[in-house]
Amino acid sequence: MTLTPDKLSVEILIECNGWAAQPAAKDAIDRAVMEAAEVTKTNHGEVAIVLTDDAAIRDLNRTWRGIDAPTNVLSFPAKQGPGAPARLGDIVIPYETVAREAIAQEKPFAHHLMHLAVHGFLHLLGHDHETDGDADVMEGLERAILARLHVPDPYATRDAT
Repeated sequence: MTLTPDKLSVEILIECNGWAAQPAAKDAIDRAVMEAAEVTKTNHGEVAIVLTDDAAIRDLNRTWRGIDAPTNVLSFPAKQGPGAPARLGDIVIPYETVAREAIAQEKPFAHHLMHLAVHGFLHLLGHDHETDGDADVMEGLERAILARLHVPDPYATRDAT
């Protein structure tokens, strides 16, 4: 894959058979990441998104975060250095957890998947939700990006309580 100036490149790799049940997943992720890139003015770089299963993400979560459980998305920002290519990093999303959460939250699979792709992309750019202030900023960006994708606010029900 060759990068050109002012171009974001997104590579989506499918590493488990479960994703075959969601043939529109790659398009939904691509749309979500491109919209996030536009809103954040990230107009160049490379992102790899790995669509995997709960077992693989559980291993990654245990190795990198010390949490022995699957999670819905992990982001691995690339280390940047002088002369390094504009690699933003990798995002990993497991099929079973996304499907389970979408059902539990009574939302379309594609909407939940787009939210997780946007969330993971923002982590690659250095956003986090460790403090209330940081969470407010990150969630505000997520809401703005998802609104442009016609995805309802994923935090609306939490904020209403």
